[in-house]
Amino acid sequence: MSNLSDEKLPTDSELQKQDSDILRDPSVISNDIDDEGRELPSEEEMKTLRHVSGNIPLRCWLVAIVELAERFSYYGLSAPFQNYMQNTPEDSPKGILGLNQQGATALSYFFQFWCYVTPIFGGWLADTYLGKFNTIFVFCIVYIIGIFILFITSIPAITSKTTATGGFIAAIIIIGFATGGVKSNVSPLIADQVPKVKPHIKVLKSGERVIVDPHITIQNVFMFFYLMINVGSLSVIATTQLEHHVGFWAAYLLPFCFFFIALAALALGRNQYIKTPVSDKIVNKTFKCAWIGLRNGFNLEAAKPSNNPEKNYPWSDKFVEEVRRAIYGCKVFVFYPIYWVTYGQMTNNFISQAGQMELHGLPNDILQAINSMSIIVFIPICERFVYPFIRRFTPFKAITKIFFGFMFATGAMVYAAVLQHYIYQAGPCYNFPKACAPEFKTVPNHIHVAIQAPAYFLIAMSEIFASVTGLEYAYTKAPVSMKSFITSLFLVTNAFGSALGIALSSTSEDPKMVWTYTGLATACFIAGWIFWFCFKHYNYKEDEFNRLEYATEEEYKKPTLDGLQPIPSANSYKGLA
Repeated sequence: MSNLSDEKLPTDSELQKQDSDILRDPSVISNDIDDEGRELPSEEEMKTLRHVSGNIPLRCWLVAIVELAERFSYYGLSAPFQNYMQNTPEDSPKGILGLNQQGATALSYFFQFWCYVTPIFGGWLADTYLGKFNTIFVFCIVYIIGIFILFITSIPAITSKTTATGGFIAAIIIIGFATGGVKSNVSPLIADQVPKVKPHIKVLKSGERVIVDPHITIQNVFMFFYLMINVGSLSVIATTQLEHHVGFWAAYLLPFCFFFIALAALALGRNQYIKTPVSDKIVNKTFKCAWIGLRNGFNLEAAKPSNNPEKNYPWSDKFVEEVRRAIYGCKVFVFYPIYWVTYGQMTNNFISQAGQMELHGLPNDILQAINSMSIIVFIPICERFVYPFIRRFTPFKAITKIFFGFMFATGAMVYAAVLQHYIYQAGPCYNFPKACAPEFKTVPNHIHVAIQAPAYFLIAMSEIFASVTGLEYAYTKAPVSMKSFITSLFLVTNAFGSALGIALSSTSEDPKMVWTYTGLATACFIAGWIFWFCFKHYNYKEDEFNRLEYATEEEYKKPTLDGLQPIPSANSYKGLA
């Protein structure tokens, strides 16, 4: 028998190490396992372990090609619009319709307004009747018809100013209608291709335990979706050069031909895409559910079947919580019109501003490509380096990113105002570029157009933070069966921004432009800070919002000490109104 006094007992530090090793041993962790054998994290692990993205399926990229082709056509044909509308064939740069800067800016904002009102119809049609895939296919055909009308009525040999004006108006109405049907459905369709799995544990080759977070996967999907948008938008380089050297008809022929790639991508992937079933009148049910809550003092508990079994409501308690979450998400969109009116400067007043500067042989509307190239460069940098670095120290939640988007947009307007001041300070025409005397009609003020580049860069950074995150927020907060419709509600904020732009278009003339940009900078700055103070507490509820996305009807209720409680509980939303 051994002498106990001769045995070496473990020290306190060794005992602590053994306990730590036991906790780290996957074989003894008592976490739940999902149906696929994946280890689900505990609440403590959700807070302490690093969150990473899952794999993005290849079918996502096939949907992205559809968006690339559509955006190639949209930006390619709209880039020459300001010159086409503002100037005459005798002006420099040349145009067709001769509507002057005020008229062209107002009609440009109308086109944007129309493009972003029509997604409401497209989202409703997809979620209620046709489904996302079929809706996109139908509206792509309508889109091609609109571009063809624009192309035909811009050919000098067979058109006149009257015909060009009529054709242009008909084309932008058809194209705007088709844009709504495509835009409201492509981003939800690409996100639908990501498998709906719960956050789960993964052990890296280094031995580090991380959480594969589906929300971060969705975030990356929308980042690369937006990347594809801007790869497509590089078409402005080609179409503005065609406009400058050949004519507007050539600039519109290229998008017409390229759009057929979208139809090809849809046809090739028709049997590979994950297609969410169409829900019977889901939009009507949602509004009815919200109306019941409104009639009961903004209390959606009154719409739950479990609280009112005698009512025979055609939805579940989980659906009511999804509607509640969607309402909170839509509140975030309220301040976006201010952002969009500043963003819209890039497609109208920035182009006119460049036309007042020395172009050195470049088209005045080609600098829009700087915006696209900045996004293409910085989206991978943000996804690979910036966001993971920030997440090592603190969660970088949606509301924070949107706030930074507003601040970058403010910076763009401040820069544009300062630049416009220097344009007015330069000769020969000072406050009235190209308009002080007939002999100076084609002579810009003496300032180099390259100085405008930072304004486009700042707009690009604002898009990465505000626009990408807005699309992501719309998708993740929408009920599963109405992703397209809630996405369309986000897109319609762009229409409201365009309406504001139309109201402000009377200020788009010399020598008022410094104050126009200054006013927009002030409005965007104030809106950004009000947005932050109104919604910063949503950051703390982000995980609970997202948790509902992956709960099944069976998992929606979980046992507690007091009985059954929804996941997430209704109490967790208190104070978010």
